[in-house]
Amino acid sequence: MMNNHTLWSLRLGYSAKQAETIKRTGLKNFLEQSFATKFDSTVPDFLENSPKSFNELKGLRKKLKSSSPEEAKEMLKKEVLTSFEMKAWWIDKMTEDEFPLREKMTCFWHNHFVSTYQKVKVNYWLFQHNQILRENAFDNFKTLTKEIIKSNAMVRYLDNVDNRKDKLNENLSRELLELFTLGIGNYTEEDIKNGAKGLAGLGIGEENAVYRKFFEDNESFNYLGKKGNLKLDEIVDAIFEQPKIPYLITRKILKWFIYDNPKEELVHYYGDYFKKMDFEIKPLLTKIFTEEFTKNNAGSKIKNPLEYILQLTAELHIQNPNGKLIAHFIKDQGMDLFNQPNVKGWDGGNSWLTSQVFLQRNNVADLLCNGRNLNRGKKENENTMMKQNPNRPLNVRLQWDKEGNNKQIIAELKDRLLFQTDETDQQDFEKLLKYDFDSKTEGSENAVTRLFNFMVKTPEFQLI
Repeated sequence: MMNNHTLWSLRLGYSAKQAETIKRTGLKNFLEQSFATKFDSTVPDFLENSPKSFNELKGLRKKLKSSSPEEAKEMLKKEVLTSFEMKAWWIDKMTEDEFPLREKMTCFWHNHFVSTYQKVKVNYWLFQHNQILRENAFDNFKTLTKEIIKSNAMVRYLDNVDNRKDKLNENLSRELLELFTLGIGNYTEEDIKNGAKGLAGLGIGEENAVYRKFFEDNESFNYLGKKGNLKLDEIVDAIFEQPKIPYLITRKILKWFIYDNPKEELVHYYGDYFKKMDFEIKPLLTKIFTEEFTKNNAGSKIKNPLEYILQLTAELHIQNPNGKLIAHFIKDQGMDLFNQPNVKGWDGGNSWLTSQVFLQRNNVADLLCNGRNLNRGKKENENTMMKQNPNRPLNVRLQWDKEGNNKQIIAELKDRLLFQTDETDQQDFEKLLKYDFDSKTEGSENAVTRLFNFMVKTPEFQLI
């Protein structure tokens, strides 16, 4: 059975790196340290030449129109490459942070308040959107909802730039209710229509979305039991007074961290507490994690592609893993950062373990365990998992007890990697690492790596 500290290190991050810290300090202290982490608000260098304001975007569009097809293609290609730089930048944050829970929670919100490069087309606005999620990751759900709806990325992604008096666009109003807060069945079509009136004229501004008076609809309307000329903040306040408000988000948090199929009594139990805490995220996470920590719930969730690949690179101690190639891999697995398939986000659960996904995972395990690159083909300059020395093989360094016999080494790896095993598994492991195994003999490292490779291809490794 997997060591519980390892399990929760994987759940609250992307590897077992924090297992010893959780064991030493206790989960509650670990959470407090995670909540206290600072985040860097500096705009990354790769965004220096990307348009940042509406005027700069208009300037780029003008330039595109007056350029030759080849020049226009190069300009657009540059922005696509910048988008990949941003994915790599974020993956680096996930792997390098001492307490990666903030990044894991940012990724949760990223898949809740979806906004994609494919639709928005402005990298800086997506960076701003991502920073709002990071800054508010542990704070207040109502405040975060207001802040993110005011982002340029969101009003652009959900077409509120086309929402104006006498020509309403209901997309943002609908998703605010259906996917971001209440869930289907807890509002009416009239609420959607009236919400669109209240959001009419909210469009792109210099730093965040602003109302444009010429396009506003200032008539009074009814919305979820409130009457008046409601604007964004009042609309969100009305939503958060609804009795069903806490449950959609507590269900999604449970699914993201612990259970692919959480029980409804748990959803309501934690939802009621969340409402009592006035939608503060920190106390909710503390309660969920500390209470679920004591339960035997390993193996209740399929690892998403990020959890899978970052655990693998951490276990093999691959130095400076290449974020761009990890971004390519998780995209192939159906988890494209800044580019979810639709406003509902990644489905998660069983969608992470189709036969094709499982085959890709096994192929990647073979490559990495054999010290070979994640190859993206000849067109890629960086056809290696390493940032330095691109033509050298990977230096794979698996940790295991050099003094242990075969059964002790098998037990050590099982504790780190697999949520459960049975007698048949044990027999398979002992066929690979035999009773006469001696760590001092030549090739012993390869024998243990072969065992590791076999373990990470089992269905049990795909679960946490």
